[in-house]
Amino acid sequence: QVQLVESGGGLVQAGASLRLACAASGRTVRNVAMGWFRQGPGKEREFVAACNWNGANKNYADSVKGQFTISRDNAKNMVYLQMSNLKPEDTAVYYCAAGSITNNAAAYSYWGQGTQVTVSS
Repeated sequence: QVQLVESGGGLVQAGASLRLACAASGRTVRNVAMGWFRQGPGKEREFVAACNWNGANKNYADSVKGQFTISRDNAKNMVYLQMSNLKPEDTAVYYCAAGSITNNAAAYSYWGQGTQVTVSS
């Protein structure tokens, strides 16, 4: 089993930056692809970004390319999502997930509880 706990969310103004963190515990995720999804108010959960086990390969949703960066620190069992130039439409609950580098949520085996990001205009 893998437990994932997200942190770093909050209320910010448009144009600000935030870094989300995902701490993994239980079975190691050092050889597991990891990703981030988000679910905005009244919307379905959508893929944001993912990377392979060592962070060398990354996959981003078109909507966040050039704005968000995913990274990981396997020594600490941590995955990060650096978000810059935030917009009100980025408001969502952000979820960390383990198991795939694809944009298919069904391919991920483990999920965190989510962290709220709210961007005011």
